[in-house]
Amino acid sequence: MRIVTSAPTRIDLAGGTIDIWPLYLFHPGAQTLNAAISLRAQATIETRTDDRVVITSLDTGVTVEAEGWPELRGRRELRLLSLLAHFFEARNLTLTTSCESPAGAGIAGSSALNVAVCSAFAEWNRTHYEPEALLQIAMNVEAQAINVPTGLQDYRPALYGGIAALELEVDGIRRIPLDVDAADLESRIVLCYTGEPRNSGTNNWEIVKKHVDGDPHIFDCFERIRDTAAAMREALAQGDWDRVGTAIAEEWNNRKRLAPGVTTPAIEALIARAIAAGATAAKVCGAGGGGCLFCYGPPERRDAIREALTAGGARVLDYRIERHGLTRG
Repeated sequence: MRIVTSAPTRIDLAGGTIDIWPLYLFHPGAQTLNAAISLRAQATIETRTDDRVVITSLDTGVTVEAEGWPELRGRRELRLLSLLAHFFEARNLTLTTSCESPAGAGIAGSSALNVAVCSAFAEWNRTHYEPEALLQIAMNVEAQAINVPTGLQDYRPALYGGIAALELEVDGIRRIPLDVDAADLESRIVLCYTGEPRNSGTNNWEIVKKHVDGDPHIFDCFERIRDTAAAMREALAQGDWDRVGTAIAEEWNNRKRLAPGVTTPAIEALIARAIAAGATAAKVCGAGGGGCLFCYGPPERRDAIREALTAGGARVLDYRIERHGLTRG
């Protein structure tokens, strides 16, 4: 038997970090906005002729082998994949994974891979999970792997694709597809990898702790992040691309206030180059501190922005907004 699954990564447009429980409970109307993109993660499961479990990450070149799934609970190598194999009680199989996202890029590569692997294991075991139940497993196992809480938004672009808002309410989480012209949005966004990987778990956990401890500055930052996400959603719905750019700039300014490590001199230098080339806004994807940066500007300035980022040492990533989420087969 051979099972192949694939899931997209995402660009987070606004509202990131507020999606970590319980932060959104203190900010009524909290939401995140994101767009799935065509840099995908893939999982392949193949039958073995023995009872061993072999997990290979093509991106890292690391392989983990075990006589059976009980051994995988304590493995430190390929921690997330080992814990997923343990949860699904994997046996007599080889799992091979890859992701088109650079490591530590901030575009939810680990979450996309997580969703793809969960789906592959569920199919292998012939176990049906409702979509939200599968996402709950993915989220909880990833929290075990990184030892800090995870956000809610990253698993949904991987599962569903498209451009969407995630409304974070006391009575539940609602994903609302947004009626946005994907080609129009693509033509205004240049995505690049800064060359600096980041650890979102560390950044986000420090921010969460400060919020829970009652830091008024952090609370105010999240109030502004919430309001900016609402403004961006309204601008996207109206096709008001100038206001979208204004909201992206505000989002980045608010995000930088969360912690000193959100931005770096290298990131600021790249943003300055992009703005000089015609960009009207830019922000780092994910928690910041490195990873991917996206720059927003008029379609006619897109090539100039790409050239400016490349000249600054960044690696421009070709992508498209992905309508399709998780695929099998």
